Amino acid sequence: MQSHPNVQAVQDALDGPYTRNGSGKRALVRLLPDAVHTAAAAAEALGVDVGAIANSLVFDADGEPLLVLTSGAHRVDTDVLAARLGVARLRRATPQFVKEHTGQVIGGVAPVGHPRPLRTLVDTALEKYDEVWAAGGVPQAVFPTTYAELLRVTYGTPTDVA
Repeated sequence: MQSHPNVQAVQDALDGPYTRNGSGKRALVRLLPDAVHTAAAAAEALGVDVGAIANSLVFDADGEPLLVLTSGAHRVDTDVLAARLGVARLRRATPQFVKEHTGQVIGGVAPVGHPRPLRTLVDTALEKYDEVWAAGGVPQAVFPTTYAELLRVTYGTPTDVA
């Protein structure tokens, strides 16, 4: 599975300008024995708090993709977020919309490795965790990172999304 094109695209993105805590340590995509389609399932498989899972949620913001990396312990308040972003309509994207804009399927969408960069918001609640886990391009792939690294590698905007 490590050779799956999505996993490779994520690993390539992580190998680019990305280093863990500036230490030069390589971030590696890890394959779990089973698919983890939810934050709760990922947290259980990794033995971490559900809040330390960075859910990659794709929204349709007036027809444009918006990636929200939210703590697994939060739900995105789409009404508040739409008003903050100045969009008329913000809704969960369809599986087809997600695949079209990320090249990945729901349950495995990574913060990186997409055909084109996506506008990205990063939940400020993730900042309280020393280590967070994100999807690696397919539902059974994950990688460890930090809040600061998520902001850097995605060019994301820190946002209270709940």
